[in-house]
Amino acid sequence: MSTIEIAPSILSADFCNLERDLKAISNADLVHVDVMDHHFVPNLTLGEPIVKRICEVTDLKVDVHLMIEDPDRWAPEFAKCGAYSVTFHMGATHAPVRLARQLREMGVKACFAVRPAEPVEPIFDILDEFDMILIMTVEPGFGGQKFLGNQMAKVRRLRDEITRRGLDVKIQVDGGVSPSTAHIVAEAGADVLVAGSAVYGAESPAQAIDDIRDKAQVAFRA
Repeated sequence: MSTIEIAPSILSADFCNLERDLKAISNADLVHVDVMDHHFVPNLTLGEPIVKRICEVTDLKVDVHLMIEDPDRWAPEFAKCGAYSVTFHMGATHAPVRLARQLREMGVKACFAVRPAEPVEPIFDILDEFDMILIMTVEPGFGGQKFLGNQMAKVRRLRDEITRRGLDVKIQVDGGVSPSTAHIVAEAGADVLVAGSAVYGAESPAQAIDDIRDKAQVAFRA
């Protein structure tokens, strides 16, 4: 049985106490770092120097989610910072296969993100070029949005395609994941869950991580 992975998003952390908040999620599997450029999405977060420092101070694998224009140019720079995985968006990249191969050659997991209004089927022909597909269950740009349950049909189609072809590709879900929605995304076939406000808004972030993982693991559909 596949193991569920939890990736707390530091978008909901206290940026003035980031090292403290990284230590608070030490029982997670990854740390999800959202990079936004005020162009591809309307929010602005952080860049390479901070990502590099995060990679230096945490023992967690750093999962970088690029919500930026021109990832073909910038994704390799974030890989150089020490990221474990780098995710870029459909519609932002000009050459997704070339970029995925470049990231993999650098020893970094290559991941592709799909926004709510985008279909997942166009990437089926190139699925084997990626290590993970991120299905957004909110509009990218801001944390704390309401979970879009209608995206689960997309997750199921993707899981069916991965299973049919015997591929080793993970499915990540980002947006509105909490102890009350974890079983929904896991039952649909997602095995990497990003949670921001549900973790950092909890009295105990570590307990929230355990709760989300437990509920997802029971419901997971391989």
